Parts: sequence; structure tokens; C-alpha cells
Amino acid sequence: MIDPVSAYRALTSRDARFDGVFYVGVTSTSIYCRPVCPVKAPRAENCLFFATAEAAEKASFRPCLRCRPELAPGNAPVDSGQRIAERLVQRIDEGLAEQAESLDDIAAEFHLSLRQLRRIVKRELGVSPQELRQTRRLLLAKQLLTETQLPVTHIAYASGFASLRRFNAVFSGHYRMSPSSLRKTSAGQDGVLNSTDTSRLLLSYRPPYDWQAMLNFLRQRALSGVEYVDENSYARTVRLGAHAGWIRVTQIEMKNVLRVEFTHSLTPVLSLLLRRLRNLFDLNARPDLIAQQLGQDPLLCSSLAAHPGLRVPGAFDGFEMAVRAILGQQITVKAAATLAGRFAKTFGDEIATPFDRLSHLSPTAESVAQCTVDRVSGLGIISSRSRCVLALAERCALRAPDLDAVSQPERSIEQLLKIPGIGDWTAQYIAMRALRWPDAFPAGDLVVRNNLGRISAKLARARSVAWSPWRSYAVMHIWLATN
Repeated sequence: MIDPVSAYRALTSRDARFDGVFYVGVTSTSIYCRPVCPVKAPRAENCLFFATAEAAEKASFRPCLRCRPELAPGNAPVDSGQRIAERLVQRIDEGLAEQAESLDDIAAEFHLSLRQLRRIVKRELGVSPQELRQTRRLLLAKQLLTETQLPVTHIAYASGFASLRRFNAVFSGHYRMSPSSLRKTSAGQDGVLNSTDTSRLLLSYRPPYDWQAMLNFLRQRALSGVEYVDENSYARTVRLGAHAGWIRVTQIEMKNVLRVEFTHSLTPVLSLLLRRLRNLFDLNARPDLIAQQLGQDPLLCSSLAAHPGLRVPGAFDGFEMAVRAILGQQITVKAAATLAGRFAKTFGDEIATPFDRLSHLSPTAESVAQCTVDRVSGLGIISSRSRCVLALAERCALRAPDLDAVSQPERSIEQLLKIPGIGDWTAQYIAMRALRWPDAFPAGDLVVRNNLGRISAKLARARSVAWSPWRSYAVMHIWLATN
């Protein structure tokens, strides 16, 4: 049953992640819409909420011609316009350097014609796919020119341009100044190159941001050899496609930014790297909206006051995080971290870094899928969890489930639950972090249930309705309050 209060909050948030989760029937017009409909939100008293489009039509509501409910996730092979646009941005970011994917390839992924893809992107973003791709390239190039001292030639190729001549022409035509002129204008700004092997870039966020809470959470769960968290920074090894290196992230609180130091070996995949980091550190969150909603519950008020800007830690790599979640079932956080570190060092490739604590790359789903149960169990992991990890690896190698922040969370949760050994808690925890689902809720979590008065999972789920659509953040506050 859909709670109308939480559904109306999700409706007015315009968050694309709720598309397909419910539909709203407007009694004043007899029309039903998706949560992402671009028209002005109706008044709450005029809204009825339905779990399916069929239920809305049975109640005599007509489908909206603007948002077209038949195209919502679960009702058509294509995703919502906003998600298609976001996925397109992601695919462009992933292929900036190598240009491995044409627009035709991207359209085929969504079962669309090239014409349909162009129309959707134009409607959602106001630009054509070609203009979007060029804008993404130029923005990355501008940031690299402003914040680093990488050679202009390297920046041109890292931004996805096929030649330096083409880069200079497009950049000069768009910004009315050459790349070298922009670099001279920006000279002396913070974030420039600090060594011959690394560069620095800045990632902004909406304040406030509880950086120490983020570091503490990641420190307790860090993969030994892959991640290292000290009092002020997060560091890890990175493998994106054929490119490997390391990164280190610190906060510049006065500027409301995180500073990312990265090895030049990762320059060709910088756009994808920065996207992964924004997901990991939850930099797109709206702490004002979240606090406004959760602050209505007295249970959470003290934590909200003590930890303003608390984020939900994401995942740099979905498969890595999902394995960590499986290994953490029914054991302590410390014990799970020990097993996960042992797993990473056994199945991850070695890499040389300046840090003693960073020595291995995170294992890939493809490599783990080739292992045997006995080899995994030999690390001290019980057989049932070893089989679960291998089953997950086999499916992730085929992208089913797709553990990506732009994927459809409910579909991915369903796919996760089909894997023997993954229950509701694990699936919801993965949804919180890897899928960036703001309304995920592990109802069976013992800490949450005890905090709510030692109630059952069913009652906990009912109690959590008041926090929707930000239940993931409420869970973080409860966990933090009990540490």
C-alpha cells in the first residue's frame, strides 16, 4: 500500500529514481502521471497514488500525454527520459577518450532509434546528443586547463577529441579564447599539479557535509590493500578498463569542495573516475531537503543536529561493494573487513604505489567468476557465502544485476534476491550504496529494529514510512547514533 504523504514528497522532489515506483492520479483533471512529469505538481488533496498504471486506469484516470505513463520503467523496454539522458551522459563519460560507442550503439542499448534518442535528449536537456557530448568534453577540458598543469595535448585527448587541431578549433569557437589563453587567465588557482606523476581536481557539493562521518564509515569497512582511510583523507587503487592507478581525496571545507589527487595513468578515464567519486561520496545529495523531512521525527532530531550534512556512502565499484555486503552477513563489521581484505589480496592484481597500504587492485567480477568454491572457502569464508559470491560474480559479469547508480533499483533488487544467499537486508544495503537508492530500507537490520523499540521487521518497515523518500539517510543516522 502506498503512503500518500511520502509519495507526495517524492512527487514534489522530481527525483527520477522514483519513476515507475508509483503513479499519481489527479482528481481535478482525471489524468494520471509519472513522478517525473514536467507539469506543475498538483495540490496534495487532488492526488491519488497507485502502484501500477493499470490500477490508475481501472480507477478511470486517463494517461498523461506529456509524461506518457506507458514509458515508465517496467511498462516499456525504454527507461524514462531523464534516466535515458543520465545514462547517455554516463556512456559519454565512459567513452570520452576511446570513443568506443557511437550514438547508434547507445540508442540500441535502450532499444530506441537514433531519432528517438535525439528527441528524448533534446526534451530533457535542451541539446542534441552531439551537443551534449561536445559540452561534456569542453567542460572536462576547461576544468583540466584551470585546475591542472597537464600538457594541452594530453588534455585534448583526455577530453575525447581526436586531434589537437580539432580541440583548439572547438574550444576557441565555443569560449572565444584559446586553451592556452584560458590557462594563463587561470594561473595560480588552487588545485594545480603538485608532482610530476599526479594532478588535482576539485569536486563541489552542497553544504553542509559531515566529512568525518563519511571517513569513519569508510575506514571501518576499508578493503585492506585496496583502500586506506586516515584522519583526513580517503585513498584507493583504481582500475577502470585498461587503466590503473590510485587516487587520494581530501576536503577543503572553506570552499565546499573535495580535492582529488589522481595519477596521470587515469587521465584517459577522468570523466568516469569523477562520476564514480561523486557517487562514492554522495556529492549530489540535497541535505536541506533531507533534513527538512527527517527532522519531523523526534527520534532523528539529535543525530541531525549533531551530524548536519550526513551522507550515505556510495560505492566506487558495485561488485566490490556487493561482495563486501555478502561477506558481512551475520558477523561484525571488523570481521567482515578482515575477510574482505583477505579476498581482495588473494584475487586482486598487485599494483605499485607510493603507499605501503595500497598494494592491490580490487578483484573484477570476470576474474572471480573463474574461481572455485574451494578456493574461496579456503580464505575462511563459509561455503554458502562462497557460492553466493561466485553466483554474484557470474551475474555481474553479464551485468545482471546491473550494480550501477543509474540502473533501475527495483529491478536490480529483484535480480539480487534471485541469487541464493542474498536476502532482503543484503539487497537493500546494496541498493543504499551501490545503486544510490535514497529510499532503500533494510527492515531486518537488528540495530534499526532495536532502535525503534525491538520491533519486528514488518513493524519497522511500517514505521519507516514517515522517513520516505529518504529512508537510506534515516538508516545512516540510526547507525551513527548507536556507534
